[in-house]
Amino acid sequence: MDSEKRWTFVLLDTLLMAAGFGTLTFMGVAKPDIIRHFGISSDAYELQHIAYVFGLFVAFLIGHTKLYEGSFKRSVGIAISWAAIPQMLIPFTGNWNVVVFLRFIQGFVVGLVPLFSTQIARYFVSERPFAKGIILSGIFWGGVFGSISARYMLGRVPWKESFLITGIIMYIVYAIWFALTEDFEIRHKKASEGGINIWKLPFTWVLGFTFFPALWVIFTIIGFSSKLGYDAGWTKDQVSTLSTLLSISKALWSIGFGYLGYLLSKKNTTPRGLFNAIVKVMITAYLVALIGMIIYSYGMLSRSYSIVLASVVLVGALQGTGPAFWTSAPATYPETVVARANFALGLISNSANAVAPTVTEVLSRYSEGLALAELSLMPVVGIVTLLIVSRMRLPVEEFKE
Repeated sequence: MDSEKRWTFVLLDTLLMAAGFGTLTFMGVAKPDIIRHFGISSDAYELQHIAYVFGLFVAFLIGHTKLYEGSFKRSVGIAISWAAIPQMLIPFTGNWNVVVFLRFIQGFVVGLVPLFSTQIARYFVSERPFAKGIILSGIFWGGVFGSISARYMLGRVPWKESFLITGIIMYIVYAIWFALTEDFEIRHKKASEGGINIWKLPFTWVLGFTFFPALWVIFTIIGFSSKLGYDAGWTKDQVSTLSTLLSISKALWSIGFGYLGYLLSKKNTTPRGLFNAIVKVMITAYLVALIGMIIYSYGMLSRSYSIVLASVVLVGALQGTGPAFWTSAPATYPETVVARANFALGLISNSANAVAPTVTEVLSRYSEGLALAELSLMPVVGIVTLLIVSRMRLPVEEFKE
């Protein structure tokens, strides 16, 4: 396959990621309308976000079922439907508890991430981190542009119609993606069929936890920053600017560290060489983020908006671990279990989603400094875990494929 066609697939994946995640920002922008429509409190409204984040975790359990076997295009269609169908149903739902459940279902859209990892493993070797970095940036570009378009649309169109329109937009983008991408078969070879039981490999668990600290902070810091910002007396525009800058930072770091991964990977394309490049990229990203978290913590404790605003540019480097992590499975596992390994690694790492915001909130009730110290410690945990996994034997070496 020619290079132009492969990179076209990457751009199409990025567009679909942006559509799938960007339209979900309408829930946050439409908060006043939704609270008024359902007659709920602000605390009750937050239940939908908790449900959505927990759905991001459960999504990787689904990846081990036969649902994502067979046609790659069909599997992507299922993943995008988890977001699109609930998006169109929410306006017609009269019960808030049902909305919370639909938001839980929308979290399953994250299944796009391991599916696209399996795809790019077919077309790239040393370029995998760069390709994956571009694709993952779509999540954050979607958040930025989705938020902007939501404010524009909701100022002109009632919130119910806007939800319906954005659900349709997801399917329009999927139709374009479907028409221009190439299909292939996904098959999860199980241990009973002569495959490898990836859950019994210590390597799987340690590698999965290398990304856990990054997600711990990524899925906590935006909401935590908003809480501390409002407590400090910052305006809504200031808090919004902080969130937007962090999203842009994560998108740019995703691409930048992805490119760094490519530069390091092309020097040695053996499994061990590719994995060493992955480890180096993730450690570098954690080091930059550690500096950012220290500055961020100081700024929050001193209530300095300018310091916090500057710090999130560095904190966003946490997302730079993503492109490397999501290309680790094809570099380290035999080809027959790469798809299954992607979902397993995603499940382990995304377990942070289920507990991180709650733990941080509980700690902050005792002391803001304690909560900030916990978040700042996470990059250190990530670096230590990476040093451990770098000394382990790769599955592809162990099973000599």
